[in-house]
Formats: sequence, structure tokens, C-alpha cells
Amino acid sequence: MAGRELTSIRSPRVKAARRLAKRAFRHRDRRFLAEGPQAVREALELPDVLVQLFTTTEAETRHADLVARAEAADVPVLRVSGEVMAELAQTVTPQGLLAVCGFIDIGLSKALAPAPQLVTVLTRVRDPGNAGTVLRTADAAGSDLVVFTDASVDPYNGKCVRASAGSLFHVPIVTGPRFDELVGALRSGGLSVIAADGTAERSLDAAIDDGLLARPTAWVFGNEAWGLPAEALRLVDDVVRVPIYGRAESLNLATAAAVCLYSSARAHRGGPPSRDGGRPSG
Repeated sequence: MAGRELTSIRSPRVKAARRLAKRAFRHRDRRFLAEGPQAVREALELPDVLVQLFTTTEAETRHADLVARAEAADVPVLRVSGEVMAELAQTVTPQGLLAVCGFIDIGLSKALAPAPQLVTVLTRVRDPGNAGTVLRTADAAGSDLVVFTDASVDPYNGKCVRASAGSLFHVPIVTGPRFDELVGALRSGGLSVIAADGTAERSLDAAIDDGLLARPTAWVFGNEAWGLPAEALRLVDDVVRVPIYGRAESLNLATAAAVCLYSSARAHRGGPPSRDGGRPSG
């Protein structure tokens, strides 16, 4: 089990973890923080991702199974006081478990090698909570890959990690490509690149009726406030808007992404399910 309790934020191991709250240190060390039992559980599913685990005495008892799994994987487990955990954690009410994890993003060429059918692209997305929610949505919709372009938020930002609710560890991610280079690589990989934009002439309904979404597709989602710039829209294959039938002014980013991604997921799976939950027969 963990050794003696660390009670000082001046401990070198605590200081090294605390600085990962800043992007510059995360990228220098290629490590990030993941809070809570769910994040720890998901990190443990990937080999060699969990580097270090901080736990309070209470959490060590409550989540003994996770602590045991970490120790079995030769992950150092460090018991800290509640005060130290409060300094390490980025939530108001810490759950007593905090993991130091290694970066998990992969190169673009490797990500496109398995011929993905559904890709989610975030470009100029700045809010980490929104980005994490879209990542979670992409995971749920069966997206094969999520790409954060060079102008987007860091997916290892603590708020983004928490908002992903573990999905960061489920879906392959690529970080940092320029948008123009990314579009070229996606096309070379056999994907149609479709941007979601509220000003588009073509509606999502029309795109579905035209069979556009049955193809391997990369959906592009832009900034929460001002959407995608004109130069980005000129680069993609199609631009589609999510229709609004009521009086709402617009949809937020995560909701629009969910509608688009699930529309593609349904098209790729051959239409609506039958009443018993399976695919239509015949």
C-alpha cells in the first residue's frame, strides 16, 4: 500500500504534479492530470498510461480496487493529506484520487491508417468544457478519431479531461495539425470533409436525403461563438447546417455535434433500428 502520508505541498513529487495544471509544463513533460475514480479506472485500461496515483486515506479505502490495480501495474501510489489533495485537484470538491498520466495522442498518419469511417475535428474551439463534451459525444456516437487542430484548446486541459468523462481514454486523438494540412490528409484517407455551420444553405436533412452521410465522413466543428472562418469553409467538401424547427436562436456546440455525429452513425449503420433493437431485416 501507499507509504507515509505527504502533508506538504513543497514535496518535490507534489510540486511536479501541481505544475501540470499549466499547459507549458504539460507539454514539456508530456504528462497531464486526471481526477476522480472514473478517470483512474479508464486510464488503467491502457498500458503504461498511468504514471503516478495520488490518493487520500479515505479514497484509498473507498476505492481499494483501483489502488490495488495501480499497485499491481507497478504504478507508484502516494497517499496525501486532504489539504494537499485540495491543492493538487482542480475541482471544488475533490474525490480523493488524482492520476498523473502520460500523453496518449498519436500521429495523424497512424490515426488514418485503419481507414476510419467517422472522424471528429475541432478547430478554433477554445472552451475546454465544450471540447471535452464533444469528445464524449464523439465517443458515444462511435467516432473513430478526434482531431484537435493547432488553433484549438489543449485536450489535456483539466476541465477538458473532466468534461470528457473518461472518453479521452477511449478514442484515438490527434493534436496540433494545421487545418489545411489536415483536410488534405483526410481526403487522401478517403473521407469527405463536412463542416457544420449555422449559415450553410444545405440542411442536415437534405444531406441525409442525398446520401451524403453514408460516406466515410470527417465532421468539422468550429468556435463556440463565431463558428468557422471563411477560409476554413472554402477548404471543406460540404457545409451543412443543423435545422432549427422551433424558435431557438441556435444550438450550442456540443448539441450540434451530437446531432451531426449521430446522423452519420445512423447512416453508416444502414438506417433506423427495428423495434427489437436490431437492424432491419430483409
